[in-house]
This record gives sequence, C-alpha cells and structure tokens, in this order.
Amino acid sequence: MSSNIKHIILVLSGKGGVGKSTVSTQLALTLSEKFKVGLLDIDLCGPSIPYLLQLEGKDVHQSDGGWIPVYIDDRQQLAVMSIGFLLNNRNSAVVWRGPKKTAMVKQFLEDVCWGDLDYLIIDTPPGTSDEHIAVMENLKSLKCDGAVIVTTPQQMSIEDVRKEITFCRKTGIPILGLIENMSGFVCPNCTECTNIFSKGGGEALAEMVKIPLLGSLPIDPRIGQLLGKACINEFSDSPTAKALNQIIDKLTNE
Repeated sequence: MSSNIKHIILVLSGKGGVGKSTVSTQLALTLSEKFKVGLLDIDLCGPSIPYLLQLEGKDVHQSDGGWIPVYIDDRQQLAVMSIGFLLNNRNSAVVWRGPKKTAMVKQFLEDVCWGDLDYLIIDTPPGTSDEHIAVMENLKSLKCDGAVIVTTPQQMSIEDVRKEITFCRKTGIPILGLIENMSGFVCPNCTECTNIFSKGGGEALAEMVKIPLLGSLPIDPRIGQLLGKACINEFSDSPTAKALNQIIDKLTNE
C-alpha cells in the first residue's frame, strides 16, 4: 500500500446486519466533501459497496503499479475498490477457503494505486475472521489510526461487538470509538424519534469498556435509497446528517 495515505480507519462490527457498509459509505462520502478519500471493501463474501455507491458493473484496470480504483465522479475525491468489481454479476458467490481470502486481502492492501489520500476507509466483514487477521498483519508497517466499531442498540448486537473490542485490544488496534446505528426511528412527518429497539445500549457499552461514543445514527429509510449521494447534502437538516457531521468532526479532530 502506498505510503501517501495520511490516515487509515477500519470499520468493524462483531455482527452482520448492523449497517456497517452503509455507515462506511456515508463516512467516506462525508469525508470526501473536504478530503481526498479511498474506500476499500474487503467484505469478500458480501461486497455491498458497489451497490451502495451505484458503481455496479464498473471495471477495474491493471496498470504497472497495480489496480486502478473506481472513482464515483469526475471530481475524483472518492476512490473505491471492491471484489464486487471483479465478479461477473451481483449474484456471483465467493466460495474460497481461508488462504485464498488472505491472499486477496493482501493484494487489495498492496496492489491498489490510490495515489495521495487524506483518508482510507476499510470496510471489513463482520466477526474476527481470516480477513481481519490479514488486514492486521499487512497494516503493521503502516500507520493505522484505528477502528470505528458499529453496533445497534439490541443486547445481542452489544454482546457480539464486545468480542470485536476484545479482538482489537488483543491485536493492538487502537479503537477510535463506537457508532450506535439504527438508534431509534425518526418519523419523516413529525420528526418524533421512536425507540424500536432498546435504548442506550451503545452508550452503556462505550462507558463500560472505556471507549468514546462517536455518535448515534437513527433509522431513516431515505438513507438506504441515496445510493452514491451524501446524506449531509441530500438531507442536511436530518438527525442523521447532523450526527454524521459530529462523528466526522470527532474523527478528524476539527
């Protein structure tokens, strides 16, 4: 991986279905308003970043220096790399054993021509699997700022995320903080927030394990329909946009 990347942030979660890829995408889109950003999708078995950014069907090309990532627009402020670009179609399944997964992650981390980046966001699969260990080993020689951990308020999610925090501490990954996603449902008509799930699980976990709570993102059906557009631009007055801006301010120390 190029040494011209100033900051590397991992997005982790101990459980699938918590909206980790959506959070990764919106973090990258929000950052790209001010910075040059890369988004690397290493969820090899469930690469959803191309769909979320409306980049399905795009091709990546090889150069002398490695793979050229896909840019979301002509500004070239956000570069994207995913195994989804290497599959024939969205229904193709990656049926690989651990060593092949590890080799692919290594190639993603070493052979993509990112150029000069302010931030590289790495969207990882759920759990603590081969892909995570491969990332840790390959980032040892580079300065990784740390991990952002995504959870939802339910107790089941909290329990799995605690294991992810243990994994980070065992492998020496700094934890930048916790994001509680799906934290209540904001009515689009009256803007009242209803806690569909339990309340305060992320806040309680952050306090218990002594890590910062970066912010809470409510359920907003409109976010899933954005596909390549930044929430902070499309719904600038929404609770989600305000929370995203606060999260970015904390991550960038602004």
